[in-house]
Amino acid sequence: MNPTPSSFCSSELQKFPPLPGVYLMKNNRGKVLYIGKAINLKQRIKSYFIPGRDGRIMVPFLTSQVTTIDVIVVSSEKEALILENNLIKTHHPKYNALLKDDKTFLSLMLNVNHPWPMLKIVRLKGRPPADNLYFGPYPNGYAARQTLELLRLLFPLRQCSDHELYNRTRPCILYDMKKCLAPCCHLCTSEQYQTLVTQITAFLRGQDRSILKQLHDQLKQATEHLQFEKAQHFYQLIQAVEKTLASQTVQQVDREDLDVLALAREGDSIAVTQQQYREGCLISSHSTCFHQIVQDDEELLTSFLLQQYQDHLDKPKLILLSHSLYSSHLSELIGCEIQTPKKGDKKRLIDLALLNAQIALKRAPTKDVENILLSLEEKLSLTHYPERIECVDQSHLSGSEPVSAIITFLEGQPSKKDYRKYKLKTNDDYSGLKEVLTRRFRETQTLPDLLVIDGGKGHLTIALEVLSSLNISSVDVLALAKEAGRHDKGLTQEKIFLPHVLEPILLPKHSPELLLLQSIRDEAHRYVLNFQKTRRKKQHFQSELDNIPGIGPVKKKRLLTHFGSVKQIRLATEEEWEKVPGITKKDLESLYQWRKAHPFDDLSFGTEKPGHE
Repeated sequence: MNPTPSSFCSSELQKFPPLPGVYLMKNNRGKVLYIGKAINLKQRIKSYFIPGRDGRIMVPFLTSQVTTIDVIVVSSEKEALILENNLIKTHHPKYNALLKDDKTFLSLMLNVNHPWPMLKIVRLKGRPPADNLYFGPYPNGYAARQTLELLRLLFPLRQCSDHELYNRTRPCILYDMKKCLAPCCHLCTSEQYQTLVTQITAFLRGQDRSILKQLHDQLKQATEHLQFEKAQHFYQLIQAVEKTLASQTVQQVDREDLDVLALAREGDSIAVTQQQYREGCLISSHSTCFHQIVQDDEELLTSFLLQQYQDHLDKPKLILLSHSLYSSHLSELIGCEIQTPKKGDKKRLIDLALLNAQIALKRAPTKDVENILLSLEEKLSLTHYPERIECVDQSHLSGSEPVSAIITFLEGQPSKKDYRKYKLKTNDDYSGLKEVLTRRFRETQTLPDLLVIDGGKGHLTIALEVLSSLNISSVDVLALAKEAGRHDKGLTQEKIFLPHVLEPILLPKHSPELLLLQSIRDEAHRYVLNFQKTRRKKQHFQSELDNIPGIGPVKKKRLLTHFGSVKQIRLATEEEWEKVPGITKKDLESLYQWRKAHPFDDLSFGTEKPGHE
């Protein structure tokens, strides 16, 4: 579809002032489509409407929708920079790059003032409180979660909520898996726990050599005291840290703390890769993709830098950029030195980031559900980011053939290889739920971040009892109850029941968080119904021949093809049985014993025919 020409004429464009400021392009409904800044508003705005003057692919699509342009004149380029950034965050224009909607990036938070600190991912607005430690920020949620999982593997701090911490009487399964020191049951001292907190802090600040030295000292001390199990733990920890650092070892000569930002563009898609170096080592790399953005490369990088660094405490002294920026005030606004090196070691760092940005463009996801999952975590006060969600549902046919299923969603998408089906011993909802959850959580050590139960408060209670009996406390659980027990896909008032919360949570009917939960629950219901239909169909085609020893599917098919029905097979003589291909003497004996166990007078059809005497 080709964009229609703009309605702005040259006389209207001449009326804009040749002064520094910000311009807001709006459509016929008054919605802000694009916000930009300029040293000369008149020249900058005219450049959008001169054919062939601006080669950006999205400009014609923007100008074809613009009916009015508002301008705000300021006294300097620095003021224009600040005003543009604030207006973008306020209006969320379609053709501007806005990172993670109106919120800041993800960070790792360590609540150091808690007696037993816990590391988790948070997303804050504005400047973070000073009573916790924050590391990041991470524009890409995958990078933040990858770092968190690594730290949980290396340094087993608690993962449970404060409620679980203070109310448990025995350690959960994470203690047996060596993923938690179990402070809930006082199985570690405060000094041991604080040692891990110190090591995590050092690791996140890039002080990996100090961590390895501490671990080697602890290994030596444990060995000298003949604490071999403890020594083995430290040895494995040292191996894991060294392996991780080896996979991330991109060294720079100066061994300084810096960030590298590179931008790659292809058509109407843009990727910005941010790589963080601490003490000379690459400790994180993540890319953010944008689509249908009007901003040119300089404008987008300027906006990225302001949104990313202006209000954050944890920032490097130096930022390397793949593109030159001409603003003389940007370094002052974000509090970092900015360089665009053209050669040497620092240029090689930019080339590496640029390569990652180009790869990110090719791998850019078509659908981003990360914000929905983060919002779900916040609105329901979950302990963990719900990367892996499992949902359980049950079904039976008028009390017969009770079955259950558990389906899995990873990053908001179905993971069908992780789907599981269960035949149940009871058709009672509560007993069946207890049975399937017990079997599920006994069979594997892969735990979900969130378990969704199709049901109400009673079902939630059963699920919590099962997890408690299996010493599992790190899984968030909720029950999703559809009104009137309906199982259609209509928009209904859903009730979300959470542990230790008296009243159910009611999310808006059209909220993406609720729609995601509904889609997961509906998928579980579809899967369990299909399983029961398969079971019912299989039962329908079962026959008495299935219970005869030695008569498998092939011989069963040959017998039925030869005689036409089970009735005729039973009425046949041994000589007639022998004529069926593949039937052995042992099979004849099995058929004889089968017929002997089912006398002819049990038949409600046909006339008796003499058989074997």
